[in-house]
Amino acid sequence: MADKQQLDRTYHFILETFVNRGYAPHFTEIAREFSLQPEEGQRLLHELMALPLPIWLYPKTDLIASFAPFNNLPTQYRLTVDGQQKWFAQ
Repeated sequence: MADKQQLDRTYHFILETFVNRGYAPHFTEIAREFSLQPEEGQRLLHELMALPLPIWLYPKTDLIASFAPFNNLPTQYRLTVDGQQKWFAQ
């Protein structure tokens, strides 16, 4: 089980990635960010997603579907910042 600081860093990395590019990272990117093996990145992702937060994976996958306030699928809630629309909200 990951310690709370590592889960916090993982949460921040996912949120920061959403902000910077408009879509969620894959668990292999999480692993690379923290110099871990892919399996460890996958484990971190699943541990984070098991917390009681408004975040979830696509059913039966390791892909982030939604990570508050962002959604990885297009929704009717488009977010625009400084004239750029590259995000969707939950």
